[in-house]
Amino acid sequence: MNIVLSVIQALGVVLLAPLVAGVIKTVKARLQNRRGPKVFQVYFDLIKLLNKDSVMSTTVSWIFKITPFIYFASGIAAAALVPVVTNTSSGIGDVFTLIYLLALGRFFLVLASLDAGSAFGGMGGAREMFIAILVEPALLLSMMTVAFKAQTTNLGIMAIMVQSSPLSLAYVFAAIAFFIVLIAETGRIPVDNPDTHLELTMIHEGMTLEYSGRKLALIFWAAAVKQLIMILLFILLFLPGNVFDGAIDIVIKVLLVAMVIAIAETSTNKLRLFKVPDFLAVSCLLSLLALVAQ
Repeated sequence: MNIVLSVIQALGVVLLAPLVAGVIKTVKARLQNRRGPKVFQVYFDLIKLLNKDSVMSTTVSWIFKITPFIYFASGIAAAALVPVVTNTSSGIGDVFTLIYLLALGRFFLVLASLDAGSAFGGMGGAREMFIAILVEPALLLSMMTVAFKAQTTNLGIMAIMVQSSPLSLAYVFAAIAFFIVLIAETGRIPVDNPDTHLELTMIHEGMTLEYSGRKLALIFWAAAVKQLIMILLFILLFLPGNVFDGAIDIVIKVLLVAMVIAIAETSTNKLRLFKVPDFLAVSCLLSLLALVAQ
């Protein structure tokens, strides 16, 4: 039954991820006094790309061709592990499995950026790995704060334990640390700008320059799925308590976090690349303080 629920949950996350991305774009536009795109514009963009053929260089290998499918599949697999509808002690999700699935998609995307032979693709891939080395320890440490309290790395048990635990200073530190990781992992300002096409500053966009058509749609869709996964993890592990019943509470919290992300992007500037380690070091430090405060 948990496997069936996980599959249904993964399909729901995949279908709703573009909507959350559209909400962030719309809120950012309103905060900047722009009309901006519609909430469903991301769906329209994906449909347009899915109806186009992919154009590839004759020099690329099988890695470049298969990467969009692996990136998308790893996102679906990770979505199945998040304990939203499978929030029970017998859940199939695990912290390390989730982190490795996300890292698998990133690894192949970086390989594909190098395989294409593009100067900007290689630059984007190198920057992505530079940030990943800093993000993954911070992500693991922040989640270990909850895992240490629950005495397990099972995401379902961790989510249940958070619901019954009182608010403490350790959880506040861990929540701030995880939110910083969320910003970095999803390529948001101040770490990266998802809306830029300026060659000297882009990171994720640089890795996808050689893709087009259906393969580009899969990459964009997988990035939206990854963003929603991180938001759901933040809600389940660091925003306990139910203001409303059931799924309505999750939906409202997702929309609120999406609005906070848009506000954070609008009120800050993109950091220089060599300032990013200092920004992520704050997350690691807060996570370590949270672990000590347990």
